[in-house]
Amino acid sequence: MKRVLRRRSIPDSAKFRQWIGNLAFGVFLLLELVVVMSQKRPQEDGKARPSEGNSPDQDKRRRVPTLRNVVQEVMKLQSVQHLLEPVLEPLIRRVVKEEVELALRKHLNNMKRNGGKEVNSSESRSLQLQFLNNLSLPVFTGARIEAEDCSTIKVAIVDALTGQIVTSGPESSAKVEVVVLEGDFDGDEEDNWAVEEFNNNIVKEREGKKPLLTGDSFLTLTEGIGLVGEISFTDNSSWTRCRRFRLGARVVDGSGGTRVREAKTESFIVRDHRGELYKKHHPPSLSDEVWRLEKIGKDGAFHKRLSRENINTVKDFLTMLCINPPRLRHIYADPWHRYVC
Repeated sequence: MKRVLRRRSIPDSAKFRQWIGNLAFGVFLLLELVVVMSQKRPQEDGKARPSEGNSPDQDKRRRVPTLRNVVQEVMKLQSVQHLLEPVLEPLIRRVVKEEVELALRKHLNNMKRNGGKEVNSSESRSLQLQFLNNLSLPVFTGARIEAEDCSTIKVAIVDALTGQIVTSGPESSAKVEVVVLEGDFDGDEEDNWAVEEFNNNIVKEREGKKPLLTGDSFLTLTEGIGLVGEISFTDNSSWTRCRRFRLGARVVDGSGGTRVREAKTESFIVRDHRGELYKKHHPPSLSDEVWRLEKIGKDGAFHKRLSRENINTVKDFLTMLCINPPRLRHIYADPWHRYVC
């Protein structure tokens, strides 16, 4: 297999050069033959007339080529030249042309290889926005959207190839807008999408309603990182096609013409504000009402039984669990341990 590849890799120009060399060698032999034959003829003429008794001086004179012989030799060489010139000239021009084109092609490829990295270094970068922390769930209408641990949501611009935050250049101080996306917007298998696809999945408010996202939805990056201001939802997500939302972020100014892929969070449900009144606390505090614990509904059967036993807070519940577990078991009249979370 390697021999076949090597044979195929021999350029045509090498074959032409080899063929021309063989042809030139043949022409050289032909010219030598012509010269030998021209010298042989006077010798044969001298041998054919030995009876004339020629002297040595006369033989020397005959060996000197005459003007007629010289003219004949020149005419023979010219005829050979006229015969070979139509054949050799196109071949030589073709070989020279191929060699020049090959050298120019190599030179241009080297220039592209060396200069392309410097000229297109900024274009070769793949930039994208990214949310640096997860949202605090659940999310309610009218309540500030925060990250986990009640911290501020952070957005950064990163290099998709290295994962490093871009801290310099015009992109590091770009202006970013936070928008609401459909919860089922995922992009392709590699989590890529076109700008038009991202824009088509932005959710607008329902007719006659306030803007879906209120507050400061614009932010400016500083050394590649920006903090989302106080924003909140004005409507729940139950009316959308998948009953869920996502937050998205896109660059609106300062990218310098470079394509920056947008960011999106995981999908989540937005509930009405009245649902926050019944929200469980994770983790609960000792002063929380007892119904803040999992499996205990507000004003439910277990909540009423505990209230009758004067167990109103989480602290009261833990105290009874430590002091008198059988009493707590009797209150529930059920495997009580599964309610303690």
